[in-house]
Amino acid sequence: MKLFQRLGIQFFFLNEKDKRLASFIKVMIGSRPFNLSLYKLSLTPSGLSEETTKGFRISNERLEFLGDAILGSVVAEYLFLKYPYRDEGFLTETRSKLVNRENLNHTGIKIGLKKILDMEIGDRNFTGNKSLFGDILEAFIGAVYLDKGYKFTKSFILNRILLHMDLDDMIATTTNYKSKIIEWSQKVNKQIEYKVVAINGNQRFKEFIVALHVENESIAQGKGPTKKKAEQEASKNACEILKIAT
Repeated sequence: MKLFQRLGIQFFFLNEKDKRLASFIKVMIGSRPFNLSLYKLSLTPSGLSEETTKGFRISNERLEFLGDAILGSVVAEYLFLKYPYRDEGFLTETRSKLVNRENLNHTGIKIGLKKILDMEIGDRNFTGNKSLFGDILEAFIGAVYLDKGYKFTKSFILNRILLHMDLDDMIATTTNYKSKIIEWSQKVNKQIEYKVVAINGNQRFKEFIVALHVENESIAQGKGPTKKKAEQEASKNACEILKIAT
């Protein structure tokens, strides 16, 4: 059966709707899908999931988990090689900007995921969350990986996803997450405090771990070679947890 799939023979046994979906995916990834069911699953957010006879709900959440890990790995290697003289803090912040939900959401729409999702949904009534297409993009990457392998998926990410991201503009735009947290705390009248949890390493190479407390409750942690950078990372993580727009 796998041989038939790789030869594309299964394409002729698909119904017209699935043939159309397979054609869209071929244009999107540059190759005909071997296992179309993986891609159909990636286009099934929890709001469209169906319950099996055993009581399980089938959605794209597991594929999203897998795709998130693969995307992060490929982007990390890409940045590591592209910027050989930049420090860990720069690489971490730049990767976060590339793979944040808002950016992935816009990219998912740009590469055509909205079009094929609309085709899959048909007349069904469905309203997804604001990061719907970013979530689907990660699930789609997971599907590509299981269908085509890591080497193909890496090429897909580098040549067909990062292509739609303005890396230079992202680097030029630096977000002061600590300022965002302070603004938020003043707006909602909450007391915040940064506490050093630990200092690892030696006198020459230190790593600070800082916790951000809101009303005496630890919300998020961050680490960095200086206390200031650790506070920035803790603030960034807190912005994601508290859903503060950045």
